[in-house]
Amino acid sequence: MAKARIYQPDKSAMQSGKGKSKDWVLEFAPEKPYFVDSLMGWTGMTDMPQEIRLRFPTKETAIAYAQRQKLPFEVFQPHSRSHVRKAYADNFKYGKIS
Repeated sequence: MAKARIYQPDKSAMQSGKGKSKDWVLEFAPEKPYFVDSLMGWTGMTDMPQEIRLRFPTKETAIAYAQRQKLPFEVFQPHSRSHVRKAYADNFKYGKIS
C-alpha cells in the first residue's frame, strides 16, 4: 500500500478566505508514474488510491484512522503565518518606501 500523507492544506490562492483550510487531509502518495496517451497527448494515471482524499477535523483523528487501517503515514506540520497589522493611513504616509 502507498504511504499516506497527513497535512493541513493552505488557503486557496483564488480567494481571500480560509475556508476548508482548518481540516486535516489524508491522501496517498503516488505509486505509479503518470503516462502520456500517444494518440491524444493527455496525461493519465492508473493509480487509484491517489484519487482518494479524506478530511478529518483534527490531526489526531487522521492519525488514529491511519493506525486503525494499518496504513504507513507521514505527518506534515503546517507553516505558521505572520500577520502584519497595517492601517489604511499608512498608504498615504509621507516618505513611504513602496
